[in-house]
Amino acid sequence: MLDGHLLVLFLAAATLLAVTPGPGIFYVLTRTLAGGKREGILSAFGTLVGGLVHVVAAAFGLSAVLAASATAFAVVKYAGAIYLVWLGFRMIRTRNVPMDEPSEVRTTNHAFRQGVATEILNPKTALFFLSFLPQFVSPDLGRVVLQFLLLGVLSVSLNTTADLLVVSFAAPIGTRLRSSVRFRRNQRVASGVAMMGLGAFVAFGDNR
Repeated sequence: MLDGHLLVLFLAAATLLAVTPGPGIFYVLTRTLAGGKREGILSAFGTLVGGLVHVVAAAFGLSAVLAASATAFAVVKYAGAIYLVWLGFRMIRTRNVPMDEPSEVRTTNHAFRQGVATEILNPKTALFFLSFLPQFVSPDLGRVVLQFLLLGVLSVSLNTTADLLVVSFAAPIGTRLRSSVRFRRNQRVASGVAMMGLGAFVAFGDNR
């Protein structure tokens, strides 16, 4: 179903892209340090779901609308940036909220939903799939949409694997440091500022 030679090239390129630090990895790292391992994992799976939405959209040509319309691209692009800045503001505003409050389940559920929304509101992800994946699709094998979907799932899965590795290294450090009340306040402020910076990066920089 997939060309063997092209698949090897794709896996090499996709793996390199997955381990390259970018907004996706930084977002998961920030959430892990802010809320611990569970929140980091939920954020990673949230971005996984959001990425799959873009894969499906691109596979059926829906992302071509963003590629063809500068206005649509700009609207979604800046909506995503504003959303990240808002998340950063919330982190700073809640800097004095105890980590062990009863709302932990609600907070971690938010981490998943925010991960989905953050990835969906990133039009550059859609354009990446629309421009990158077709290079490894072989029309001669037929079922182009299915090939596109398979490659997209592989790409998103590699990204999520890299995110989970970041969580595994960041979570123990975050757990140890968050035991300090003073650190909790300072770290939330730092994470909030970093999230705002991520929003600016999404708006004006390049994504992985």
